[in-house]
Amino acid sequence: MKKVVLLGASGYIGSQLIPQLLDQGYQVTATARNIDYLKARVPNHPNLSIEYLDLSDADRTKKVIAHHDLAYFLVHGMAAGHDFLEYELTLADNFLAALDQSKIQHVVYLSALQPQTGHSEHLQARKKTGELLRRSTVPITELRSGVVVGPGSAAFEIMRDFAYNLPVLITPKWVYSRSNPIALENLNHYLLSLAEASPREHAIYEVGGPETLTYRDQFKVICRAIKKPFRLWSTPLLTPKMAANWLGVTTSVPSNIGAALLAGLEHDYVADSSELLKRFPQDLVPYEEMVTKTIAQEGDFVRSDVWGYDPLALTRWQPGFGYYAKQAGAKIKTKATAEELWRVAQKIGSREEGYFFANILWRTREWLDIFFGGGRPIRRSPPGPELKVGDYIDSWKVIRCEPNEFLSLFFGMKGPGLGRLEITIKDLGEERELSIVAWWHPKGFPGLLYWFAMIPAHLFIFNGMVKAIVQKTK
Repeated sequence: MKKVVLLGASGYIGSQLIPQLLDQGYQVTATARNIDYLKARVPNHPNLSIEYLDLSDADRTKKVIAHHDLAYFLVHGMAAGHDFLEYELTLADNFLAALDQSKIQHVVYLSALQPQTGHSEHLQARKKTGELLRRSTVPITELRSGVVVGPGSAAFEIMRDFAYNLPVLITPKWVYSRSNPIALENLNHYLLSLAEASPREHAIYEVGGPETLTYRDQFKVICRAIKKPFRLWSTPLLTPKMAANWLGVTTSVPSNIGAALLAGLEHDYVADSSELLKRFPQDLVPYEEMVTKTIAQEGDFVRSDVWGYDPLALTRWQPGFGYYAKQAGAKIKTKATAEELWRVAQKIGSREEGYFFANILWRTREWLDIFFGGGRPIRRSPPGPELKVGDYIDSWKVIRCEPNEFLSLFFGMKGPGLGRLEITIKDLGEERELSIVAWWHPKGFPGLLYWFAMIPAHLFIFNGMVKAIVQKTK
């Protein structure tokens, strides 16, 4: 049984590739820094192990990848924000050092298509990472892809959110740039086929779909798929840099990732995938079909343990909800034990403790629910003595509960979106870290406005809550 390690497995490509590799009979090790999120996204399987790995830790990297046959390098540093070019190269350098001391016989590196003119930091990072990896004696197969169309693809979600959220699409002149997007299922065919390959030398392939379209034409297809009127106005006054600044107001895609992607959209991205298609034949999905399929699957993100597979979350989801969640929260480090923190935290909403801080604001929001189409607040408390999945706490519902570690509450009030509140306790050795985070998938522009209106209250309340919980452990 071939042993496969995925580096960057919690990302969009990695998390959906894992079950397909398992179905093919591979023994898979999925690595990521955010393994809690990854565990909630992928099913349990006897041939799957999930390992925490930060590639900046060179020694840990050597240990984790040592005994595998094949590696998928799906890591990128866009979420790191500023200076991610240097950051990505540091990670690649650590992987390179570990690679040459491992049993790995082949590396599949998912990279980005390089335009003939112009550049961006994101594209330079992808290119230089490939150049660095090819210093290895292990064969590196680099797939250079443009826009991938599928639920959760950041580039596609930006366009989808624009179409859903804006009455008029005001875009930079790059809207007339051309690309040939590839369907996720077509990209997966190449990724899975390469798992069976045994190359003897490095190779670079471009991957793209069957049609070359301007972004304006792509917006038109998306608007038609979601039954929104197509109104687009492009202007040279709106530069890609300016567009990146208001990206966070018009889309749920994280601003740092969106800004990195937008910086490269002013160029044509037309892939010549004839060589790879000849080697691994398949029927390429036309653009309109891939968009229609993606829109039809966009509610799948709630069908995971992130939401506890809760029927209420499935019922509340509506077309147009952002795939990516907005988030706000607070954290604190303490000497208190996990058991002490949990003993207090699980009393959230109780008559004894209330919400630990600024209870009047919590109660005010409950009464404001009348204006959002809800009813009078209902006071509900868990039967106890311990919290369990399915318990109601006023308007909140427990959807995940892991004693001494994690609590997730579903937002039961009315609002233009889908939300949850998470309380996490992490053991850092001599200290514990307590965090409280609100997650919000906005529904259209009203959902974004609601989120930004609530942020000041969220930050004030959550900072007070973590401090109050720690204080009550003493």
